[in-house]
Amino acid sequence: MSDLSVTILAETINDAQAIERLHERTFGPGRYALSAYRLREHVDHLLDLSFTARIGTLMVGSVRQLPICVGNTPALLLGPLTVEPPFRDRGVGRVLLDRALKDAKARGHGLVLLVGDEAYYSRVGFKRIPKGRATMPGPVDPARLLVCELTDGAFEGISGAIRPDWTFAPSPR
Repeated sequence: MSDLSVTILAETINDAQAIERLHERTFGPGRYALSAYRLREHVDHLLDLSFTARIGTLMVGSVRQLPICVGNTPALLLGPLTVEPPFRDRGVGRVLLDRALKDAKARGHGLVLLVGDEAYYSRVGFKRIPKGRATMPGPVDPARLLVCELTDGAFEGISGAIRPDWTFAPSPR
């Protein structure tokens, strides 16, 4: 990423429309059928743990995190992580991931889950959840259900349905 000067900022309510357009361009309308979106329908993402990537004033990427529970254990669901196609493979996604995980850990969170490509996300500490140990609200390829322990042993003995964590107040929109 040496040829890019990327600034990572906490998402604000003013970013919502630009991020939605970014998601539309990168994921298309089929994104609403995904299991992770079923969780997002019920609880807002956390603005202080969601970030944008900018080059100058141009938003080139975004990552969001929302509060969930695995069984009765609080966790975060990371995603969507998206980068404008011309800026992919240039480290923007990695910088967004690093910031999201660092801030989640700093705020006392122990677990972050996501649905994604293990080869990509394992570089920042995600690993596959054993099949059947955690279940999404809808179909998901078990090989794509990943967890990152922000504290050692945070996922030991944890299992159950993944659901929104309604103890968090909704983010303002």
